[in-house]
Amino acid sequence: MQTSPDRHEYPAHWEADVVLRDGGTARIRPITVDDADRLVSFYEQVSDESKYYRFFAPYPRLSAKDVHRFTHHDFVDRVGLAATVGGEFIATVRYDRIGADGTPASAPADEAEVAFLVQDAHQGRGVASALLEHIGAVARERGIRRFAAEVLPANNKMIKVFTDAGYTQKRSFEDGVVRLEFDLEPTDRSLAVQYAREHRAEARSVQRLLAPGSVAVIGAGRTPGGVGRSVLGNIRDAGYTGRLYAVNRALPDGQKELDGVPAHRSVRDIDGPVDLAVVAVPAEHVTEVVTECGEHGVQGLVVVSAGYAESGPEGRERQRALVRHARTYGMRIIGPNAFGIINTSPRVRLNASLAPEVPRPGRIGLFAQSGAIGIALLSRLHRRGGGVTGVTGVSTFVSSGNRADVSGNDVLQYWYEDPDTDVVLMYLESIGNPRKFTRLARRTAAAKPLVVVQGARHGAAPQGHAVRATRLPHATVSALLRQAGVIRVDTITELVDAGLLLARQPLPGGPRVAILGNSESLGLLTYDACLAEGLRPHPPQDLTTAASAADFHTALSRALADDRCDAVVVTAIPAVGEGPVGDAALAEALRSASAAAPSKPVLVVHVELGGLAEALSAAASTAPQAASGNPRQNAPSPTTAAEQLPAGEAAAEAPEGAHLIPAYPAAERAVRALGQAVAYAQWRRDAAEPGKVPEYEDINEKGAAALIDGLLARGQGLTLGTDETCDLLGHYGVRVHRALPAPTPDAAAEAARDLGYPVALKATAPHLRHRADLGGVRLDLADEEQLRRSYAELTELFGAPEELRPVVQRMAPRGVDVVVRAVIDPAAGAVLSFGLAGAASQLLGDTAHRLIPVTDREATSLVRSIRTAPLLFGWRGSAPADTRALEELLLRVSRLVDDHPEVVAVTLEPVVVASHGLSVLGASVRLAHPPARDDLGPRTLPAY
Repeated sequence: MQTSPDRHEYPAHWEADVVLRDGGTARIRPITVDDADRLVSFYEQVSDESKYYRFFAPYPRLSAKDVHRFTHHDFVDRVGLAATVGGEFIATVRYDRIGADGTPASAPADEAEVAFLVQDAHQGRGVASALLEHIGAVARERGIRRFAAEVLPANNKMIKVFTDAGYTQKRSFEDGVVRLEFDLEPTDRSLAVQYAREHRAEARSVQRLLAPGSVAVIGAGRTPGGVGRSVLGNIRDAGYTGRLYAVNRALPDGQKELDGVPAHRSVRDIDGPVDLAVVAVPAEHVTEVVTECGEHGVQGLVVVSAGYAESGPEGRERQRALVRHARTYGMRIIGPNAFGIINTSPRVRLNASLAPEVPRPGRIGLFAQSGAIGIALLSRLHRRGGGVTGVTGVSTFVSSGNRADVSGNDVLQYWYEDPDTDVVLMYLESIGNPRKFTRLARRTAAAKPLVVVQGARHGAAPQGHAVRATRLPHATVSALLRQAGVIRVDTITELVDAGLLLARQPLPGGPRVAILGNSESLGLLTYDACLAEGLRPHPPQDLTTAASAADFHTALSRALADDRCDAVVVTAIPAVGEGPVGDAALAEALRSASAAAPSKPVLVVHVELGGLAEALSAAASTAPQAASGNPRQNAPSPTTAAEQLPAGEAAAEAPEGAHLIPAYPAAERAVRALGQAVAYAQWRRDAAEPGKVPEYEDINEKGAAALIDGLLARGQGLTLGTDETCDLLGHYGVRVHRALPAPTPDAAAEAARDLGYPVALKATAPHLRHRADLGGVRLDLADEEQLRRSYAELTELFGAPEELRPVVQRMAPRGVDVVVRAVIDPAAGAVLSFGLAGAASQLLGDTAHRLIPVTDREATSLVRSIRTAPLLFGWRGSAPADTRALEELLLRVSRLVDDHPEVVAVTLEPVVVASHGLSVLGASVRLAHPPARDDLGPRTLPAY
């Protein structure tokens, strides 16, 4: 690395891996003096036309002076970055700081000239766009605020790179050259462009893994059994439509096939491209395999091999080396320690997993970090007719194992626009980048349901997962996910139940539920369950045990036609003596009535109706579908297959496009799934009109910024004093009631005279602060006599004034005490929290949360989302609190933290919300230099 004294230390933090437009990866890093040979080799592979566009003249080769200039940088005024694949340059970018006259300059000059050169073979992959993001971030770090670029008019590709970036820019034409100038401060448009490029690139990288044109299984054993041989057989038996190869270095000379699949001793021996390699060799041999794959041009890896981070520190280092090595060649990895991937599309039919059977094709995307959970879910898919819901099957399945590279975020990017996926189910044991996951989840949930169950909620993440630290409790993370539209469930059973409903039933238009059936008791249980889930059920309609299929049809049709009904739950118990014929008739009656009113969801609750379960599934075989020529292609008959179903685990099957009726063995499960669908449907309606972040004329953003800068000049982080807190909050229109210290009775009396009676006397010692239940507060003291008596009582009960730290404060109008908090979490971002003050709310965890910035609609919902919210709205005849003033306070605090990320924590406690207005009686603010926000920087893959 560079050691010359006029150069700064090598900036290793500028190194990054990025996903390119075509789904491959590249490494971006600073160019150093050690790169001279790489630069010359790179330049020799660039076409004469590209060289002309770069230098505005024929420039066949670089001189020694050029090479020195392009490899010697001070990493401040002169910076060069290179994009590399396989250790070789594929593109370069460089900036040189210039002054107002266009000549080389140093700080404080804040403009720089920038220029790119991309190898012709890699043009069109989005390399220049990625380099522009990174060189822009470097320039901002070094105090450069503006780039200038001169481009020949014919160089349309490079002009498009600059103009499409989304920055504020100015364009001019002089002396036959186009001059572009643009500010480097991120804008809403530049961030939108960056996110769109990130989406396309990451979605494409997953698509290359899930729909490869050719697959090699490396480590397919010579004898039956073993992981590699099993995966090979599963791919073959699923009827994979692409080219399949077996690779085993121990194959005898002359052996050309393994289980009917072309076999080779090395992937290098395969004549033709390999898009995906499934690696099933011992961990100590994986590095060699990755090298061979990279040199052969393999696009991605599924590593099922174990022995990595899940095995301890040594394995963790081995995992880091694996990821770094694979990315060197532009490859992405699923795993290691992965269960595998499945794509049921008839165009692909890929089962590159350890699952011996392929779930039937369907509309559900399924992601599981845990192999064990993946096995359990796929097993249930098989037992329940090949579909998670028993209604429809799986479009794609990904089990990421240690998710060292490809994560749930990447797969969400793919599923968002995947036309074969309507519902997304995810089992997560950790969220590596909560801020990004929340952003992607919000976008996905606006288009299709996203159901998540999170494991390891009350402990550390699994050993194999690299997870960012967060100070937020699980309940807060769950609340933030729900804000993003995620349907949060607690168990795998609920995951399946919610998916069963959402896969092929319409979303309910509201919470009004009709209940009908042939069991009064089951109807009442369903009614109670609806109330418990916050739904609005109609009184159950009892059809009696004598009800026929026609009676069910009539009742269901009438309920669906009722404008006061948003969903229908049908309850059914066995009819004595009718057998399969009656069950089939009931299933057809429900199906035909539902089909006549397709805009409302219908659910069935049934008790041990094995025949009905069979009838509801009888329109198609329940066995996993196989491709033609598959040894497992002989599917069992519907009757045989139904015998595999657990009681009550079935759903109606119907022609493609029809609504299919889900069935549940318990009222609670059906209603819980319906409640989740109702909440999600309401979120979708609200998300269509998200509200706005209001502007307030009395906010003094510049004054607050100046105050913060002055305070932070004292040190790295500090908790503000009372006066400073009041000053800062005052800039945002938040007025805090003064509290004057009262170290003696005389001082208390003087403070009271200054403030005016009536007053409150409070102990502010840490163990008594905000603990009125302990007796450390005296209210409504009307005169000096009462004040002095209360002062004596407090000191007698709790000790000397030095221990109590008493203060005197003017009484505020009576109302409801609440707490408002905001905190910046390093992983999740800025979070606004709200709840009622007091031990009861703390004990019950009755606090609501929203991500900052909060819109006016979100502030309204925040106030109403706690369980104790009725106390604010006139509960039991009390005067309603001024919730509009409370919502405005929440919005002002949100603006403060959003405008000034240096404000890392705010607490307003208590805030007394009266019938008219509110009073902030206590406040604290903490300042610190904000943590870096990777969502505002250039696109990068997680560092290893």
